[in-house]
Amino acid sequence: MDTTTHEIADDVFRISTFVPEVGPTGMTFNQFLIRADEPLLFHTGPRAMFPAVRAAVAKLLPAESVRWITFGHVESDECGSMNEWLEVAPQAVVAHGEVGCMVSLNDLADRPPRALQHDEVLDLGGKRVRHLDTPHVPHCWEARLLFEETTRTLLCGDLFTHVGMPSPVTSGDIVGPAREAEAMFNASCLTPTTGRTIRSLASLEPAVLGLMHGSSFNGDCEKALQDLANVYDDLLAAAAPAS
Repeated sequence: MDTTTHEIADDVFRISTFVPEVGPTGMTFNQFLIRADEPLLFHTGPRAMFPAVRAAVAKLLPAESVRWITFGHVESDECGSMNEWLEVAPQAVVAHGEVGCMVSLNDLADRPPRALQHDEVLDLGGKRVRHLDTPHVPHCWEARLLFEETTRTLLCGDLFTHVGMPSPVTSGDIVGPAREAEAMFNASCLTPTTGRTIRSLASLEPAVLGLMHGSSFNGDCEKALQDLANVYDDLLAAAAPAS
């Protein structure tokens, strides 16, 4: 596995590892480091990736200076090495939504996590991240996303997942590949609020989308989010029993 780093917005870095065994053509597993007075890591990667992710972070700032450990929801690829990071970075705190802390992280994290309210902002010093509860979008009750306000970067977790090893950043189509990946994995929850929740993200007017699996995106982010919402509305309608 090869781990690479690219700056997708000012002091926002995509740390990416391609795993060829996942899916038909492999898949990227991406972490995002926000370099600020209080550095923030979004996604830790699984425990097996910890040495590579730590080494990548250390090229950008001292690994022990990471202040915030964050992720979208509780899965091994998103938070598997959470406690390894808490050991390396003595001032680090896991920050997640209230539901995630209540149902999992109060028990799983080696230090007490910080529970965030919907729309609460963490001032990192030079960067500001807004916590957004998105329950069951794309999956898991505790699902949430982060929006970095100064660069208008939406760290959107598993939304827009696509397979293969694409370019680090693209302005091309990410909705079509995401639709194909959904057909492969059936990973997303289809609920009456799925489309509406994704459309609410478009109202943030993001300039960059940071994807957990696939290319980051710097094209028309609002349209991409609206189009993705339409995909899930169509899938929900198709799943409904015939009247």
